[in-house]
Amino acid sequence: SRRCRARVEPSASCALLPCRLLCGAVFHLCKEEEHLLLCPNVRVPCLNAQYGCPVQLPRSSRAAHLQVCPASVVCCSMEWLRWPVDDTNPNNFNAMQDNMMKERETHGEALDVAMALVDQSDLYARLKMKPLYPELMEQEEEEDIKEESREEVAVGGVQDQNPIGPEGLTSCIMSESHAAEETAQSVAQPPVINMEKYNLFEMMFSMERGACAVAQENLENPKQKQKPADKGRSQKGPAGQRQDKSSPRSCPPPDTSKTGLAPWQEGVLERLGQELTPQEYNMYVVHHGRMLLAFGQIEACTSREKDFVYGSLEPIPVQTLHSFKVPVSYRYKRRVHLNETAARVQTEHRSVDTSDLGAGEDDWFGDEAEETLLGYAEMAVMGHKISETKGADGLYVDFGTQTHSFRTAPFKRRTTLADVMVDRPLKLLLQLQAETVNSRNNRASCAFTFLCGHTFHRREFATHFRNVHSDIQMCLSEWFEQQCPLAYLGCTYRQRRFHPSTQKATVTYNQQLRCFNLRPDVLPSLDGKAGDGEDRLSSLPYEVLCHMASFLDSQSLSQLALVSRLMRQVCSSLLQDRGMVTLRWERTSSSHGRVWEFSHLFSAVDSWNMADIPPISAHLKVCPYYQKTEQKERVALPFLTEKQQKSP
Repeated sequence: SRRCRARVEPSASCALLPCRLLCGAVFHLCKEEEHLLLCPNVRVPCLNAQYGCPVQLPRSSRAAHLQVCPASVVCCSMEWLRWPVDDTNPNNFNAMQDNMMKERETHGEALDVAMALVDQSDLYARLKMKPLYPELMEQEEEEDIKEESREEVAVGGVQDQNPIGPEGLTSCIMSESHAAEETAQSVAQPPVINMEKYNLFEMMFSMERGACAVAQENLENPKQKQKPADKGRSQKGPAGQRQDKSSPRSCPPPDTSKTGLAPWQEGVLERLGQELTPQEYNMYVVHHGRMLLAFGQIEACTSREKDFVYGSLEPIPVQTLHSFKVPVSYRYKRRVHLNETAARVQTEHRSVDTSDLGAGEDDWFGDEAEETLLGYAEMAVMGHKISETKGADGLYVDFGTQTHSFRTAPFKRRTTLADVMVDRPLKLLLQLQAETVNSRNNRASCAFTFLCGHTFHRREFATHFRNVHSDIQMCLSEWFEQQCPLAYLGCTYRQRRFHPSTQKATVTYNQQLRCFNLRPDVLPSLDGKAGDGEDRLSSLPYEVLCHMASFLDSQSLSQLALVSRLMRQVCSSLLQDRGMVTLRWERTSSSHGRVWEFSHLFSAVDSWNMADIPPISAHLKVCPYYQKTEQKERVALPFLTEKQQKSP
């Protein structure tokens, strides 16, 4: 109470005083330490301090700080599918893709081609050769297998611990080594018998052993009926107690062989049938079937009238069908129309040899990339490998055999497709059109799923998803970037139809950063360079450069920091306000595994405008793949009478 007027005594009560940080609270002196735990004006670290935020702020401002906290980051989880090209599809764009790969250095790369090449390099690094070609792998040595198992144990230990830093990484590896040592010691020790479980098992099986002993005794000594002995008279003893007297022979126990419910007692099934329900009766017979059979309660062999006659039984010979079916699951299937008049190739039956095929030595070996992509596509679509052994029923099994011949075989145990295609010429083997993921083909079950994976500040994520994924990526083909209608013949002409409404800029794709960016259309006179190539921008004062850099977006700042040391210092001054801090799980000697960086977000685009370019029909006039067909002969129109034809 603020009106407390108790006398100040050292052992009974203490004085009242207000908060030193001027929050308005009044309390006794003994409650000052407890008040500091709740005072809104006390400066405390940010809620994301363990993730790298260095800000110290009042406790009342922590909620508002989360909107601009550099450690409040979000990882984009946008996924898409990109299937390999199908050579059997007559409507594919293989000719156009081959021409664009040849002209990529002279005319530049299209947006979809650049994205497809990045996805292909990522896919090559993930596809391993061992699951598809186990017969083409080198023999594994025991030392290599032990090293791989040790690495897996170490990695698993790191993933189970909380992300703290390099110190936590070292402690995780040490804990895993101690666990491995304890496991080795436990394996070396002899096994210890659990007496509790042993006694439980002995009690469970002692009943059956006792029943077998009683059955053996009954077979050796038949039952003999004995008369019940006379009951002894009771007298009172000298101490006032009743004493029972009987004959010199001991009194036999009462005969319960015809009244009990034990499996060895006579007539137990008849009594159970009267006392129990049919369900309980069946459960009793099933549980004690062996004992009832041993004591003769049920018959082991029934009469012929009760037997079920199966008839004449003969053994069926087991037959195995060796067949090979061409995989058609991933191949393009043409629709057969009723009015299809396409001419078919004339074929004939002829016995040929390998030399008659005209195949050279280069045709003996297959392409590792094409066959590997086809094999993984079969696994993603059909759920099994090509030519996999499959059992039709209990008697028939289909054995599929397919051999592979590669120049780079045999492969090592950890070889990926990227290791095989290092020195090969670049060739695009993925489709340009991306698809959305579904419940069947996702990142957990399909190898052809790709993830954005870029990290952004929480306030930047909405802009990134709207501009990059919704506006550009999902509307890229035939809308954001229009191609020639004769692209299926090989034409590589393309034009970009949209640009931001606030500025003249061109959308490009950076393959090193794997992100889209905006390149403004700047006049040559404003490029910041003198006629002799001198950099005039670096000659400006440091304060002016910092002010100019504050107007740039995050992606431009990240690229400007790579120009020179001066520009790196200019961009570093904006890290606290514009940058973000993330955890980097690498062995570093500084920063405790935390990295300050700028995100890959370009300037926000609220709306797009149509570019001032000619229509695509203007290109058809000069397109080299557009061939005109002129008809000079007269063609009779339908429904013309003879009189109309003869009339002038």
